[in-house]
Amino acid sequence: MPEAVSVRPAAMTDAEAIRAIYNHEVVLTTATFDLVPRSLEDQRNWLAARSGAFAAVVAVDARDAVVGFASLSPYKERAAYRTSVENSVYVDRAHHGQGIGRLLLTGLLETAAASGFHAVFARITATSEASRALHAACGFELVGIERQVGRKFGKWLDVAIMERLL
Repeated sequence: MPEAVSVRPAAMTDAEAIRAIYNHEVVLTTATFDLVPRSLEDQRNWLAARSGAFAAVVAVDARDAVVGFASLSPYKERAAYRTSVENSVYVDRAHHGQGIGRLLLTGLLETAAASGFHAVFARITATSEASRALHAACGFELVGIERQVGRKFGKWLDVAIMERLL
């Protein structure tokens, strides 16, 4: 990983950079099951909801340019699930393979632990070997596969569920 990359809490001024990274995945990959790119207003609303325990962080280079982001979201709505959380990690395609995803996920797990969460889940397109390997390297275990739960680009998609207890 480049030495100059660091992780910090996401700020509203990061909305456009986060949106660009995310929308690339929406339009060209199955990394997200979103089908419609986010508007800048949508991204700002998403960021506004990512404060406190359900944080968003960004990886930035020496110029403070966003090269990736990660977030925590509620796992389920019912009260008994409140100690569990779901994570998301996205790295700009130009920066893949540089350890940025691991840096983001490690920081996010520290945030989750500090916020009192007990279980962190990742819902990953089952064919995404890189994302599954990243999560495994950070202590996640495969706990199940949901078969054909999403449809994108005319294909049925399976989702791997990975979990890490804190």
